[in-house]
Amino acid sequence: MSVFGINVFDFGAKGDGITDDTAAIQAAIDFAAARGGGKILFPYTRGGYRIASPGVESVGGKPVRAQLVIPAGQANIQLEGEMPCRLLNSYIVRPPESVKDNFTPTTFGSLRSDNTRLFSDWEAPEEHDPTARPWAILAAPQGNSCKGKFSVSQFSISNLEFRVHLNKEKMYPTQSAVNLQNVARVHISDSQFCLNETVGDTLLGKELQANPCHTAGLITSGDQNDNNVLRNVAVQGFRYGFVCGEHVVADYLYVHNCEEGITFHDCSHLSVIHHVVAQHNTVILSTTQAELFGMPKGPCNVLVETVNFECGTGLKPAVSALQYGVYDPDKRLHGSITWHKPWGKQEFPALCSDGFEIKHF
Repeated sequence: MSVFGINVFDFGAKGDGITDDTAAIQAAIDFAAARGGGKILFPYTRGGYRIASPGVESVGGKPVRAQLVIPAGQANIQLEGEMPCRLLNSYIVRPPESVKDNFTPTTFGSLRSDNTRLFSDWEAPEEHDPTARPWAILAAPQGNSCKGKFSVSQFSISNLEFRVHLNKEKMYPTQSAVNLQNVARVHISDSQFCLNETVGDTLLGKELQANPCHTAGLITSGDQNDNNVLRNVAVQGFRYGFVCGEHVVADYLYVHNCEEGITFHDCSHLSVIHHVVAQHNTVILSTTQAELFGMPKGPCNVLVETVNFECGTGLKPAVSALQYGVYDPDKRLHGSITWHKPWGKQEFPALCSDGFEIKHF
């Protein structure tokens, strides 16, 4: 064990991108839980930590659907990489003629290796029911506390990238990255949740497709949680980028190539997002249209101070072209959003009630 913190290398993790590190990382998490908490350190490696073991449906009779499981209990655990993540990976399928503009065509296998990352190459089963629990790389099991069915009191992630498997024949992920809906307090910083491939390949004519699976980059706490604090966090390539509830305070969210960038299920207590950078999302801000992942729909009191966006119209992947800046057909949103678009047609399509104020910066 390190002088300060628990090092995954001490539990057998290799971080070489080849060895299956699932069991070693789970052993480190279990050790931290047994001692009452602690920081689990992931040294930077160029290969990354491969998570290849199949996910488990349940733990102790409680649903979890994850490859890595946060044990139920009061332990205060933090996963931490060696340095803050650089945001983000490729979000445009660049055509061959873009070479003249000093860009290169987007091809598979060209992602950077400069973040401390956990990547899954296990293909989760397809789940098309929006109310069902999603498969994830990391999750806590369902518990019995409050409406959020919490089993874990607090969990934190910093300086880590989680990459979900993308089947290049399907061109959509069947797995979520991190599901913390059953954690009462969530703290995330300098991290990102994305795919293990770029969003398309010019030469093969492939691009990200509409996803029949209800996958998400980061799912924060369910209803009646305590606090959720996010700082400098990015998501890319999922049906839902961030799935949020109440008591969320976020400072700089980066969301790309998602069908719904930031979606709220229930937010009786105010949530505040200071700044969002949104590039090439079908919808930027939305409310859930079903009891997503088993979380009830409710009023959503949300303040988004500023959002800077690019609409992606006319660019690939086509699924990422903006349709709505705000989409709330149930008229559950209350609060405001201020938007800015640096160039092009100045519009921010919205479907919501008059109780949600939309302002142009």
